Amino acid sequence: MKNKNALLITTILTLLVALTTSKGFAEEVTTPDNTIEQKKAGKQGYRASKKVPAMRNRVYSQLARAQKLADEGDKIGGFAVLNAVEDRLDSLNSYERAMLFNFYAFIYYGNDDVEIATDYFIQVIDEIAIPDSLALSTLYSLTQLSMQQQNYTEALNYLTLWRNLNTAKLTGNQEMLFAQIYYQDKDFINSLKHIELAINLVEANNEQPKENWLTLQRATYYELKQPKQVTKVMEKLVRLYDKPQYWLQLSSMYGEIGEEDKQMAVMEAAYQANYISNASDIITLSQLYLFHGAPYKSAAVLKSGIDQGTIFADEDNLNRLARAYLTAKEDDKAIHVLIQVSDIAQTGEYDALLAQTYLNTQQWTAAIKASKVALTRYSTEDNKKKDTVKDRANMNLIIGMSHFNLKNFDLSLIAFNKASKFVSTKKTALQWGKYVEREQKNYKTQLSMLN
Repeated sequence: MKNKNALLITTILTLLVALTTSKGFAEEVTTPDNTIEQKKAGKQGYRASKKVPAMRNRVYSQLARAQKLADEGDKIGGFAVLNAVEDRLDSLNSYERAMLFNFYAFIYYGNDDVEIATDYFIQVIDEIAIPDSLALSTLYSLTQLSMQQQNYTEALNYLTLWRNLNTAKLTGNQEMLFAQIYYQDKDFINSLKHIELAINLVEANNEQPKENWLTLQRATYYELKQPKQVTKVMEKLVRLYDKPQYWLQLSSMYGEIGEEDKQMAVMEAAYQANYISNASDIITLSQLYLFHGAPYKSAAVLKSGIDQGTIFADEDNLNRLARAYLTAKEDDKAIHVLIQVSDIAQTGEYDALLAQTYLNTQQWTAAIKASKVALTRYSTEDNKKKDTVKDRANMNLIIGMSHFNLKNFDLSLIAFNKASKFVSTKKTALQWGKYVEREQKNYKTQLSMLN
């Protein structure tokens, strides 16, 4: 709709200017050395010099009437007037025919008949003796219509014809139109060239480039596989247009080019500015904290996300939270989370981790219980899995150590005997077994002496 309105405004202005300035006089126009090429083969091109005839009063008044009817919403009435003018087409001069076709194109476009409007605009530029101003505006309109129909090759042809006729220096917006067409046509080198020209034009006047110019520049650099240049554009977008998505994209680009410190700093700044609101971004920040040796911060953002309902408390996220707490030496908080995830998964994996954590915190009875739960759950799984076998062996070690600390020497020896059956824990289990036997004898000796 925005493009359509822009085209309508351009067309209306063209018609008003043309009708106002063309009454009762002729105009001599000289084109540049590069003459306009016709769209279709076999049609006569624009001459280097052409005589533009005057628009006669009777034709002008009819076209003005058609315009008035169309402006008032009476398109049928407008078409009727134009049809009456067209009935005398052979008596019209080149300029009058071009203006008639221009009015047809304007009304059809307003009626969403884009293909018919395009055909009439083509008939306008097929006329040789018309003012350059009309040819320029029509070619520009044809460019926009071709873009709307995603015919970018045609759009580039029309815009090139327009550029050859136009003697004025291109504006930033006009350079960007070239850039957009080249980008859509996958000619990223030429697209980038025109983007840079547009940006240089406005920056030379101490103005800032438009946001959509920079986003197209970013996309073009991305297509050209130049991540460092993409990052520079993202830095400018963050500086000039402070939007959440730009902060997150900049952080991601820093990660892509290997600047992890900047990646985390930008992500952290975005989080503190409340720019991070979805689960995946919070998880990314948590992982960055963990990677950079800040496990407590990693756990804190995850916990906050879960408490606020942003992050779902499923197995994966609780696992991340528990391991962040463990890395931060927050064993009590880790235990609380591991109990939750164990109830969800019921696979033995988290019970084994829980047992190890209980052992580390000298909660011997709890360590034994968690180890037995893990062994029970492992028994229902594929016992040939490498990780499962290793964990089963470790659980027996933990049971043995815990019983030893509870002075349950016989139960401790039974557990170490089981652990010795596994390759991964055989050596450790045998060493512990000998140690327990000695300590058991010493303990009995001490008891007898006390008695």
